[in-house]
Amino acid sequence: MDGESDTPRIMLAGHMDELGLMVKFITPEGFIKFQTIGGWLDQSLINQRWKILTKNGSISGVTGIKTVHVMEPEARQRVFKRQDMFIDVGATDQQDAESRLGIRPGDPIAPDSKFTVLNGEDLYLAKAWDDRIGVALVIEIMRTLKKKSIPNTVYGVATVQEEIGLRGAHTSSYQVAPDIGISLESGVASDYPGITKDEAQEKLGDGPSIFLHDNSMLPNLKLRDLFLNVAAENKIPLQFNVLSGYGEDGAEMQRTRGGAPSINIAVPTRYLHSHNGIINRRDFDYAVDLVSSVILKLDAKTVDYLKAFD
Repeated sequence: MDGESDTPRIMLAGHMDELGLMVKFITPEGFIKFQTIGGWLDQSLINQRWKILTKNGSISGVTGIKTVHVMEPEARQRVFKRQDMFIDVGATDQQDAESRLGIRPGDPIAPDSKFTVLNGEDLYLAKAWDDRIGVALVIEIMRTLKKKSIPNTVYGVATVQEEIGLRGAHTSSYQVAPDIGISLESGVASDYPGITKDEAQEKLGDGPSIFLHDNSMLPNLKLRDLFLNVAAENKIPLQFNVLSGYGEDGAEMQRTRGGAPSINIAVPTRYLHSHNGIINRRDFDYAVDLVSSVILKLDAKTVDYLKAFD
């Protein structure tokens, strides 16, 4: 999006790939063996519905599970391993799966889960908030800025292969050569049983979050302070999160070419990397307002200050 100046170059990144599977091979009986794509827990894979994206279109399937009626007591307590799992697509044999259903090794497999407004107005239940929510933020922020006079040029980027190594962000960051990088992501909520504040600190409904630490990046602290000041000026609630794991596109924007001040802004999300997650719509709207307001302040003088070490 062109503004009043070609520079500074502001890059917004949300990744459009989601966690999934890939067809590894088809058994003689017509069942699908798969390779996981991204960070799945084995227990989240079993007895779930899937869509296999074939040359003939979308094919439904389910990860089968041995019925409890015939299992030994000790077997009922163990976690099924992914290498023992398969997808049942209703094929009679391998030839039927290949010729009638059009399934081939390498075909992508996506979780099959429907969007639902969860018993009210604000909570949304759906799959792949990681990172549908980030791509939606890119779109809405660009739409908001289109009505404004901006002192920079903004690049809205939907990256790919984030879940297997930030690969799309690597190439797109080199292409854009940003002066400022803003990663837009799903956050890690900790407001449900079984997760502690030491592990994550976000809550649904308390606004977007800034990642202060993850496994791939530390944010530029001057840029952090700018977000804090803009949030305070506009009365936008803002949270922090410090994680021991995680990885996001901001890391690639931060280290591209000569480097760029970067930050990760996230919408808190429950139950990441599974078939169903929950967000609060208010957090999304606050994130749009916050990032849009910050971009309006990123003129050349401000960006020079953010990039300086004195």
